[in-house]
Parts: sequence; structure tokens; C-alpha cells
Amino acid sequence: MKTALKLELEEAKLMIEAAKKKSEEINVLETIAVVDDGGNLIALERMNGARITGPDISIAKAYTAAGHKRSTHLFNKEPNGPALPGNEAFGINQMLPGKFAIFVGGFPIVVNGEVIGGIGVSGGNGEQDTAVGTAALQALQNYVEKDGLEVITTADIKK
Repeated sequence: MKTALKLELEEAKLMIEAAKKKSEEINVLETIAVVDDGGNLIALERMNGARITGPDISIAKAYTAAGHKRSTHLFNKEPNGPALPGNEAFGINQMLPGKFAIFVGGFPIVVNGEVIGGIGVSGGNGEQDTAVGTAALQALQNYVEKDGLEVITTADIKK
């Protein structure tokens, strides 16, 4: 039997607050979604003035990152991105229309080597979404390190 870590609302809110703080620092309006390891939404916040498409997009990014255990931009990263034309996963985003994102802004939440959820960020360009998402991951790391846990805080996460 395996003991598993579970992402809960307290941690999701902490991550969203850190993401919003970073968004304000870099002057971008974001929508941030946090899902559990099954891709189920735990928390969502759309900053005032952020795009109305942000909730759907950020949820899809978080869902994809958690479900596929990789940052969403890695699906298209050269030279061998699996979702690029001619590669084995080309068209994978059509399998779950509206739920599967293969562009920047989705990051799995990996604690002690296990994917416990995902975070999706929508509203900025790729660099901005990455900065906001990694700030949220760093906040979670800062929160759990007292318990001896380790969070991957880099953008290129592939489990």
C-alpha cells in the first residue's frame, strides 16, 4: 500500500496568492487554476480585468499538466516535441477538445517526485505565464520545506 500526498485548498490558495503577486509585479492580468492529481479543479481566480477566456484556458493547462505529468509547453518544444507534426503525439490535443492544452502555461505540481496536481496560468505571453506559474511553485516549496518535502520549481517539468 502506498501513502500519497494530497493537494488541498490551503495549498492551492497559497499558490494562487503567490501567482497573483508575481502577476502584479510584472504588470499582467492572469487567471490561475489549480487542480488535484485527477485533474479536478480545487481553486480558480481570475484577476480583475483579466480575459474572459482565462478560466477555461487555465483549467485546461492545469488539467493537461497534471494528467500528463509534464509542463504543457514541452508538447511543442523543439526539436522533438511529441505534439509537433510528424511526431507520435501529433493531434493529441484533439482527443479531449477544450480540456487538453499543448502550449505554455501549465505545470505539474511535483512533490517528492510525485505529481499531486497541476497549475495553469493564462493571460500573459509565454514568458509571463511561466514566471507566474514558477512563482506559485516556489511558494509551495517555501511552504512545505519545513515538513522536509521538495517541490520541483522549474518550468521544464517532465515526470
